[in-house]
Formats: sequence, structure tokens, C-alpha cells
Amino acid sequence: MSTEKTQPTHNNALDEIIAQRYAEVDEIRQQGIAPYPNRCEKQISCLDAKNSAEGAEAVTAGRLVQLRLMGKAAFAHLRDFSGRVQLYIAKDNVGDEPYAFFKKHIAVGDFVSVTGHIFVTKTGEKTVKVTKLTLLSKAIRPMPEKYHGLQDTEVRFRKRHLDLIANEEVKEIFIKRAKIISSIRKTLDAKGFLEVETPILNPDSGGAIARPFETFHNALKMPLFMRIALELYHKRLIIGGMDRIYEIGHMFRNEGIDTTHNPEFTMMELYQAYGDVNTMADLFDEILGNAAKAIGVETIHFRGYDVDLRPPYKRLYIPQAWQEKFGRDIHEVLDGRKFNRAKLEEVAKEQGVKFSADDSDSDIFDELFEGKLLADYHNPVIALDYPTAVSPFSKTKPGDPEIVERFEVFVNGQELANAYTELNDPADQLQRLKDQAAAKAIAKGEDAENADILDADYIEAMESGMPPTGGMGIGIDRIIMMLTGQDSIREIILFPTLKKLEEKEEK
Repeated sequence: MSTEKTQPTHNNALDEIIAQRYAEVDEIRQQGIAPYPNRCEKQISCLDAKNSAEGAEAVTAGRLVQLRLMGKAAFAHLRDFSGRVQLYIAKDNVGDEPYAFFKKHIAVGDFVSVTGHIFVTKTGEKTVKVTKLTLLSKAIRPMPEKYHGLQDTEVRFRKRHLDLIANEEVKEIFIKRAKIISSIRKTLDAKGFLEVETPILNPDSGGAIARPFETFHNALKMPLFMRIALELYHKRLIIGGMDRIYEIGHMFRNEGIDTTHNPEFTMMELYQAYGDVNTMADLFDEILGNAAKAIGVETIHFRGYDVDLRPPYKRLYIPQAWQEKFGRDIHEVLDGRKFNRAKLEEVAKEQGVKFSADDSDSDIFDELFEGKLLADYHNPVIALDYPTAVSPFSKTKPGDPEIVERFEVFVNGQELANAYTELNDPADQLQRLKDQAAAKAIAKGEDAENADILDADYIEAMESGMPPTGGMGIGIDRIIMMLTGQDSIREIILFPTLKKLEEKEEK
């Protein structure tokens, strides 16, 4: 094949190319050549070959991503995960028969190995002067079109292998993802945290208010739920004497999909005995600051603004900010663990926040908080001291039962983390689990008064005694979105959840 093929637009044309390629594989076999050999010789990466000294031998392998034939010679680009290197393939160097095979049977998309020596072209590019070329894998389907790449986002996410082939910048996002997660682990390991693993399948769906995925275990004849959070298992470990723990793992929530939500997502939770919400805030500074350094950035353009990633990050105390922005004491809109609806509506009207009778108290508060108090902050901001009315599972501040020791982290309106001074009073925790169970029952249209608490065993564990503890949950996917400047979660998950297409459509 002498020229590079582009992806056809009609299935008939594609089917014809596939049939031709299979026929070509048979023809190659008839020549006594294996189109898919078991092994290959590869001593260095493509990038290392490109960086080798002039005259050095290079034995490397990869996918051909560009090919330009010029009669008795050709230039090509070979790419592996490390990068790409230019090849010069000439009849005089490889021999008549190998060159004839190359010219007829090797195309863009094929995997090959090459042996040769490094030389510098007239344009100054280091190139492998090939003396031996071996077919490693014949590509049956044509590669995405060379110049415009793969642009259809639905196809990109559904066929990520083509996305990675066509769009080299996509690979860089996932390299950064790996570096960010590795950095988080290094930060916590260096501070004496122990990485743990807790069950994905659970007999109940405790730890958060979210709709779980449910399955059934045939041998035990019992329903199981895929985890929606890590909290209750982790607190058992704190009770058992594991003072500093963390887990990075997948959570599953049977809820909607949008630019910031995927049913399967990566979360980290960590707990530190003898710590509190302030300990967690300082730790967050280190985690995010080190992650930014790991991918070599101090600023990133995210959601329309340049974000300064250098810690420490702004601490925004909500009661103080409320007073400064609205000229009111936040306690005016609070009534114990609830809001004073009339006062809340009064503030909302003063600030031009629209609402209806169907909006919950927390909806109106969120509009005031995120739409007004956070509007002027584009760099990471750690918002502390939430009303108990929107944080019923947090520990209250000493002397102020209407405010809890909790923070959330935001960057341009996107939440990144949530942290607490954890509850360690078993009676208080029991009542809150009852409240949570009732809330879930109401959401399902069930009897709230007779709802079973989600994890009675956890209360039993807490009755053994739990030290003062700080806990934090970090949305790993959201951190990666922000640090790589991506607006959609699907850009930073290799295989996001997508609606299944009919087989005919998928082809």
C-alpha cells in the first residue's frame, strides 16, 4: 500500500476496506510471513531512539502513524507510548524484497519493529535509517483521518482506543491523571497515613444519601449494594486503632449523568485520629499543592478563569462572609438544625435570588452561598463553618449548635472536597443515622417512622470509643478536571458510562 488511507464515511466503503485487509493478511501468510508474530525485538523506546546520539544503533517498535512514499525510499513516523521518531526506509538499505514487501503490505496503523542507525536529516531531525523492518501486527481497520483527527465526542468516548490514536493530547491528560493520584498517595504516605481497602459490595448502602446500585448474591441469598461512600468502614478502623488511613477507590451512585457526574467515579476518603477540620484544611493545602507540582503547573485555565494553585488557599468563614456580604448575622436565618424560612426568603429577595415555594431551604441557601458569597473567588477557596441545617452529620462548634465544624473546597463553583470534625458521640450518631434512614425512606415513598437505621453495627463499634477525628473526602475526578483544565468529567475518565447503542448504529 503506497499511500495513507483515511477513514471512510460510509459503511459499505469501510466493509470493503476491511475485506481487503483480511485478504491481504492471507496473502502475507501465503508468503510464509507471520502477520501477527508472537514476539518482537525492542531495546529502546521511540523517544529514546530520537534522543540517541548520531550514529547510534536503534532497535525499537511502535505503530506507524505517518507514511510518505517516494519511489525507492520513504519517510515515516513511528509512535509508541513515549513519543514518536522519524524513520527513513530505503530500498538500498533494507534490500529489494523487504522493500517490495514494505511498499505493498505496510500501511499507516500497522505495528512494526525496526533496526537501524541514527542520522540527522537536512532539516535537523534525528531519524532512524532503517536496515531491517518487521511487521508485528497488521491493522484491519483504517486509522482516523490524519489531519482533522477524531472530533466527534460521542465516538471519542465510546471508542477511546481511536481517540488515543488520533489525538495525542488525550494521552497527556491520562498521564497527568496518573501523576496526580501518585502524588496524593506520596503526600499521605509521607505523613504516616496507611492505605486501606474496604468492601465494594455491602449489605447496606450507608455512609451517604444517594441512590445505590443493587445486586444479589446467589450463594448467600441476600441483596448487596455497591458502595456509595467509605465513611462507616473507615471509622471502624479509627476505632480499632488505625490512627491515619486513606482509600482511593471507585464509588457507584445510581443517579444522573452530566459534565461533573458519572455513575462510577473515583473518590478518596481519609481520616486522622486526634485531628479536626482545621487539620484537614492544612492537609488539603499540601495534597492539592503537591499534585499541581507533580504535573508542573502553578496556574491553570479552568471554567473561564486563570486559577492560582499555589497554597495556602483562602479560608472563607461562612458566618463572617455572610455578615460582610449581606449585612446580617447568619444566625437570623437559622433555627437550631433548621432554617428560618421567612428570614431566609427575606435575604434571598434582598440579594435578587429567585426562588419558588417548591425550592427547599437548602436550595435557597445554596443559591445565596454559591451564587453570591463565592462569586468573587476563582482560586481554590476553603469554605468553613457551615450551618447545621445543611450539615446534619457534622460535629457542631462548641458553644454554637447552629454551626458545624465542616468545610468544602471550591474552584470556580466546582466542589473538590468536603471535610469534618467527625462525630464520635454514639448517641448523637444514632439519632443522625435514624434521621438519614427516614430521609431515604421519604425519598422512596416509604414509611419514615419505621425506617431501619442503615448500620446498627457501626453504632455498636462506636460505643467502644472513638477518638477525636478529622475526616475528608476528595473527588479525585474533580481534582483532575480542574488541574488539567477540563470542563467535562468524561474527558478525564478513560471509559465513561455511556448509553448503549444498537449494534447497527455502533458499527
